[in-house]
Amino acid sequence: MTSSSVPSFSSLVHQISSLPIYDVAIKSALDLAPILSERLGLEVLLKREDTQSVFSFKCRGAYAKMHVLGASALQKGVVAASAGNHAQGVALAAQKMQVPATIVMPLITPEIKVNAVKRLGARVILHGDIYDQACDYALDYCQQHGQTFIHPYDDWDVIAGQGTIAKEILEQCTQPIDAIFVPVGGGGLIAGILAYVKALKPEIKIIAVEPENSACLDLALKHAAPTPLDHVGIFAEGVAVKEIGQKPWSLIHRHIDDILLVDTDEICAAVKDIYDETRSIVEPAGALAVAGIKKYLSQGSTNFSRVVAINCGANLNFDRLRHISERADIGENREALFAIKIPEKPGSFRHFITCIGKRGITEFNYRFADPSQAVIFVGIALRADSNDKDQFLAILDQHGFPYTDLSHNEVAKLHLRYMVGGKATLPHPEKLYRFQFPEVPGALAHFLHQFADNWNISLFHYRNHGAAFGRVLAGFTVPEHDLDRFQTFLSGLDFFHFNESDNDACRLFL
Repeated sequence: MTSSSVPSFSSLVHQISSLPIYDVAIKSALDLAPILSERLGLEVLLKREDTQSVFSFKCRGAYAKMHVLGASALQKGVVAASAGNHAQGVALAAQKMQVPATIVMPLITPEIKVNAVKRLGARVILHGDIYDQACDYALDYCQQHGQTFIHPYDDWDVIAGQGTIAKEILEQCTQPIDAIFVPVGGGGLIAGILAYVKALKPEIKIIAVEPENSACLDLALKHAAPTPLDHVGIFAEGVAVKEIGQKPWSLIHRHIDDILLVDTDEICAAVKDIYDETRSIVEPAGALAVAGIKKYLSQGSTNFSRVVAINCGANLNFDRLRHISERADIGENREALFAIKIPEKPGSFRHFITCIGKRGITEFNYRFADPSQAVIFVGIALRADSNDKDQFLAILDQHGFPYTDLSHNEVAKLHLRYMVGGKATLPHPEKLYRFQFPEVPGALAHFLHQFADNWNISLFHYRNHGAAFGRVLAGFTVPEHDLDRFQTFLSGLDFFHFNESDNDACRLFL
């Protein structure tokens, strides 16, 4: 297919329909998401591209491009630049076609992805700190060695390969579809889907979804032309692209129906939604479409009855799960974070816990700083389907607890929740103890109620990880003459406690 002109829908549909894509890909399932469907009030179908052998749709476009190359070009080999999904897609397609493949990957690429490409038989060159540097090197390498560069999205043959997803969707769902929500990076996936769907079922809306911090299509639409982003957020690295592709843009800007931007918390919540439905964990880019559906519906009622979300990939680094898990509840409005002021005197913690009732507490951090007023960092579990947060705020107002809502404060979520600590000037020696108790509803309140008001709590750190046991690190200011009574009190507690006053880490930082 020529690259100098925009192909017609009919020519793209013909190419999509004739590609022998199943030499390398599977016809991924189109699964009903019953939990989401019930909650959102419409039928949500998940197109499971995360179940491809390389855990993303990228093998389709790579194979489509290589399928149209002549024997001479194939014999010389192919080159790609990628830090993840495209690299594995090209490597798999090259392996199937017995074609030499060289993949240039940034130096920071996780070892698990480098090894995955090597296992597929491709040669890996590590170069540059970012994708753009790796891409420039790969293009120079092609020139020097006379090999073919396989672009991840700005190529009509690659676009046709990704369009095979749309063909499958229309074959798999014989009932009317109102909209297909598509993750957007460079635009190859949505351009292929647009071409096929708008040619055969123009009434189906195609809705693009991008992360707020890497929204290159949204910027292009605002400027009416592809425009580079000043900064590209990499949380959803599978769609972290600086500028929309020229070829995809030529289709997208004329035929797209809508675009949505979602934030990190909304993406994390969608990862959890998909896990609840499938017991599979998609990467952030793979959850964009579900996040988009939820956002679209939250902005106002629609007459949609059936929508499709493209789960585009599941190449997730294991160490990112902690971050996703912590942000998911905020994204789903199941957790709120607050800075709350209470009097700095013995018994204040217990009084505060009593006032708020048997609410789930996800986090409770405090460090002595002011002799008259304490500021505590509190995480509260919420019921997403109610006005639970408003009720909690009413309780704070009723009891005169000044507060600041930190639920949408990035510094608080990324840093401060882990930094409440430091060394304080205290009136008496501080004793540090670590406690462990069964994690049941009301466990933290029960823990605090066992403490008399004789000793001021100078430090408190509690986080609910969903584990079987709750864990607390607490500091107490205990006068020397009261140490024996304090020890007797600890001995009578009905849960484990450990003296950490001489712990080197505590002495250095607390």
